[in-house]
Amino acid sequence: MVTFLPTTAGRLADVPAFERAIGGAESNVACMLAAAGHTAKWVSRVGADGFGDHLVAAIGAYGVDTTAVRRDPARPTGIYFRTAGDRATDAHEVAYYRAGSAASALSTANTDRAALRSGRLLHLSGITAALSAGCLDLMRSLTDAATGADGVSFDVNHRPGLWRDPADARVLLDLARGADLVFVGEDEAADAWGVTGGPDAIRAALPEPQLLVVKRGADGAIAYDSRGRRHEEPAPRVDVVAAVGAGDAFAAGFLSATLRGLPVSQRLRHGHLMAAAALTVPGDLAVPAARYRADRLAALDDDAWGTLHLGPGWTTATAAVDQEVGTP
Repeated sequence: MVTFLPTTAGRLADVPAFERAIGGAESNVACMLAAAGHTAKWVSRVGADGFGDHLVAAIGAYGVDTTAVRRDPARPTGIYFRTAGDRATDAHEVAYYRAGSAASALSTANTDRAALRSGRLLHLSGITAALSAGCLDLMRSLTDAATGADGVSFDVNHRPGLWRDPADARVLLDLARGADLVFVGEDEAADAWGVTGGPDAIRAALPEPQLLVVKRGADGAIAYDSRGRRHEEPAPRVDVVAAVGAGDAFAAGFLSATLRGLPVSQRLRHGHLMAAAALTVPGDLAVPAARYRADRLAALDDDAWGTLHLGPGWTTATAAVDQEVGTP
């Protein structure tokens, strides 16, 4: 979708102007992976309109392969507006205009399956499943273990406003069971599935994925592997500019480290670092830290990692990494 970001804080009714940007969970992840040096392809549909032109050009500018993006002459590109506040607060507003959009028409019949299977990892989002019956069918087919699919990453991305009946969101649990790697927030599991009791309870409800990553916001993240091991890494202290996009960034950082074959604990730290890049800019996307720099930070000992404090500009600052490690 095309995203419209407010130029000032306040209610949507009061904001006088907006700046145009790009948005979408899967495309966000693709952009950040490409910016981190990986080969990424975005498979989707946009309208044959100016907004579609903008999305394809802007996402392609990150180095993402957009050749599998189809243009729909009959349906528009989706757009949405949001306020500047944190999505977790009652003051945050999002206005979606995506009903009948080109992306909502994704289906098993019009999606390039060869393109979807051309990479080492296929990353999916629960947002897509909420857009239409055709989108849900496509997601089911891509997470169906009977098809022999592997290398599937699934971010639950529960958005209550996209589900007409809150109970319908339980289908996200079925989709997650068919993926190899799953990202889910502790709050999402409670809201969408009624699973409370913490990360261990979520793993008990979702034992199938080879890797399950439970995100806990500022409290860090926990990963459960196929051998029954539990890996926990706290999040660094971050001076937050805007919280939108942090979940997609975390997934991109974790996937980047996964593609590089790094240990699970390092994957979690790289997820936190990529999320910190997104948290310290106003938009959904951020320039990640250079790989050598992120690797140095992720390799800090536990004490130094525990005192890490990151603020706006940390990914591009010329100061030595050691200067970023200070007491809280």
